[in-house]
Amino acid sequence: MKQLEKVMMSLSKLTGRTGLRVKAASPEILLVVGIAGAVGATVLACRATLKVHEVLDERNEKYEKIQEAWTKVENGELSLDEYSEKDKTQDIVKTYIQTGVGFIKLYGPAFTLGVVSFACIIGGHKIMKTRNVALMAAYQAVEKGFAAYRKRIVEEYGEEKDYLFKNGLRSETRTETVIDEDGKKKKVEKTDLIVDPNGLSMYARFFDDSSTEWQKSPDYNMAFLRAQQNYFNNILQSRGHVFLNEIYDALGFQRSQAGAVVGWVIGEGRDNFIDFGLFNGESQSSRDFVNGYEQSILLDFNVDGVIYNLFTKEKA
Repeated sequence: MKQLEKVMMSLSKLTGRTGLRVKAASPEILLVVGIAGAVGATVLACRATLKVHEVLDERNEKYEKIQEAWTKVENGELSLDEYSEKDKTQDIVKTYIQTGVGFIKLYGPAFTLGVVSFACIIGGHKIMKTRNVALMAAYQAVEKGFAAYRKRIVEEYGEEKDYLFKNGLRSETRTETVIDEDGKKKKVEKTDLIVDPNGLSMYARFFDDSSTEWQKSPDYNMAFLRAQQNYFNNILQSRGHVFLNEIYDALGFQRSQAGAVVGWVIGEGRDNFIDFGLFNGESQSSRDFVNGYEQSILLDFNVDGVIYNLFTKEKA
């Protein structure tokens, strides 16, 4: 019995996992089935078209017989009792009905397959749309939770700690020997901000030699980034929204999935400007970049959130 229970449990898990995989891939499956069905419907329609002449020939043949019979009536070879005008009308209607049935038989399979194919494509699109709505709602909930968390951090520890936590930075104190005004050596403590790669924002990017727009000249890089920041702020003010991927493109970064939906939207209660994080006084590396000592800089962008959600709220 125990062995049987184990087998049944394994089959149940296998069935459940298979069903879940099929459900997860259902939009793609429906799309593939829909496209294949549309191709099949086109093939069937083409084959049916090759046989249309048979239906038309049969209709013409029957119509000619009707006309011949009526001609005989007009010539007196047949009486109206044998073939009346009512009989003629009924035969014509019957002929056209039979022709219609013939066309339905020819094109019915292609039409049915086409309808099913389009239903599959529309069904897959509906599933994806429902999932996207759910994902955006979930992202919005996470966004609200993160904003509330940052607010509590600021209230408890202050804005400086919030900045460190948000940007994945940690302070490190070191002792340095300097010469004072009297020419004497003395030791002083200095605090540096160290970047933790594991704590960076998901939108942050290093503007360095990995970017196609980066140059070895610190002055050029600074001027280029400031110009791009000003340009996209002008776009934001004139158009009302900017996607993060648009800025990634301009700065020579690879696009991201998040960058396709997040960005900036003009509205009440928002920054209403785009900030690359160039003038970050808390970061020693940022200060060095601004002063022309560093060729590269870590950029972090003050995105407002998912543009579609923000735009919907703005319209409402």
